[in-house]
Amino acid sequence: MPLNTLTHRACSALAGFLMAINLIAADGQISMRSFGKLPDGREAQLYILKNAVGASAEITDYGAIVVRLVMPDRQGNHDDIVLGYNRVEDYVKASPYFGAIIGRYGNRIAEGKFTLDGQTVSLTKNNKPGGIPWHLHGGNVGFDKVLWQAVPVTRAGAVGLRLHYLSRDGEEGYPGNLDITVHYWLQDDNSLRIDYFATTDRPTPVNLTNHSYFNLRGEGNGDILGHILTIHGSRTTRINAGLIPSGELAPVKGTPFDFTTPHAIGERINADSEQLIIGGGYDHNWVLDHPAAQMALAAEVYEPASGRTMEVWTEEPGLQFYSGNFLDGSKVGKRGTPYHYRAAFCLETQHFPDSPNHANFPTTILRPGEIYRTTTIYKFGAK
Repeated sequence: MPLNTLTHRACSALAGFLMAINLIAADGQISMRSFGKLPDGREAQLYILKNAVGASAEITDYGAIVVRLVMPDRQGNHDDIVLGYNRVEDYVKASPYFGAIIGRYGNRIAEGKFTLDGQTVSLTKNNKPGGIPWHLHGGNVGFDKVLWQAVPVTRAGAVGLRLHYLSRDGEEGYPGNLDITVHYWLQDDNSLRIDYFATTDRPTPVNLTNHSYFNLRGEGNGDILGHILTIHGSRTTRINAGLIPSGELAPVKGTPFDFTTPHAIGERINADSEQLIIGGGYDHNWVLDHPAAQMALAAEVYEPASGRTMEVWTEEPGLQFYSGNFLDGSKVGKRGTPYHYRAAFCLETQHFPDSPNHANFPTTILRPGEIYRTTTIYKFGAK
C-alpha cells in the first residue's frame, strides 16, 4: 500500500479520535470542531491551538488557513489580529486568500507560462491586473482551496498542526507530483512558526507562503495606516502595469519604499510615485538583505494604540508587503464588521514573483531528489 494512503488513513483515524477528546500537552492544548461543509459534502475541521501563556491560533484543514490568531496587548488583553470568516462556506464563497497557504507558486507568473529545461510550461491564467491575464497564487484551485490532511502535534514549548497535501502532476498546469507538508507551531514565546517541506518526481517551480491579513489593533478594528513598519530590505523588484516584475532590482533609498528605518504605513502611501500608482498602494516584493537561506529578521511592526508588536523571521530571500488595497467593504468578517479599504496588511515571505522567467532571480525550481525546506516565524509581543 502506498505510503500516502497509509498516512491519510492514519490522519483520518486520529481526527476521529480527537473529535471526542481534547489533546492536552504539558505546554498547551489542542481541540477541534466542525468548521462546516464544502460544496461536495466533505466536512472541514477547525483545530484550536492554545499555548501555555494564553495565546491561541485556530487553523482549518481547508486551505491550511489561519482563521484566528489571538495575542495580548500591552495591558494583557487578548484579541484576534487576523482577518477571516467564521465558517468554511464563507471562505469557499469569496476570500482574497485570507490566512491560507499559497501554492504551488505564491504571487504572479507572467502570461501564465515559463520555460523549464527547454520546454514551455503553460499554467492556468486566473488574474488580470491592468487587463493582462497572468497566473496568480497557484491558479483557480490553488492550495488555498483544497482540503489538507491534518494531524495535531506537540513538542516541548509548542502545540501544532501538521498538514499534508499531494498536488498531482498537471494540477493547474504544473509538472510533477508535488508532496507537501506544512507544520504550524504555536510556541510559548507567542510566535507562530511555519515549516514548509516538499518533494517532487519532476522538475517544477515551488514557492510556498502564508497569506494572513494582519491588523494588530484587532480584526475589524479600523485601518492599518498608523502601524509602524520596518523592512530589512534595501531593494524592491520593480513592477509593470500587470504587477509583474520587470527584472530590475531597484534601490529603495530616497523613495516611499524605504522602510529600512521605521515609518507609518500610511505616511507615504499616497505619494506621487509611479510604483505606488501601479500597485494601488504597496503590493511589492522587497529583496531582503540577509544572506540566502539563513534565518534572519525580515520585518518589524508596531501598533501604537495596542502596543502590539510583530517580528517576521524567515529564510526566504523576499517579502511581499501588501497594504490591503483591494479590500472594499464587501467582505464581512468574524465580528460582523465589513473589511474596508486597508483594514489589514500582509507580509508574505517568499521567493520573488515571476522567478521562473528571470534568470537573475534566485531559482524556485525543485528537482527530484531535492527537498524544499523553509521556515518563517511570526513573533508577537507588546510594549
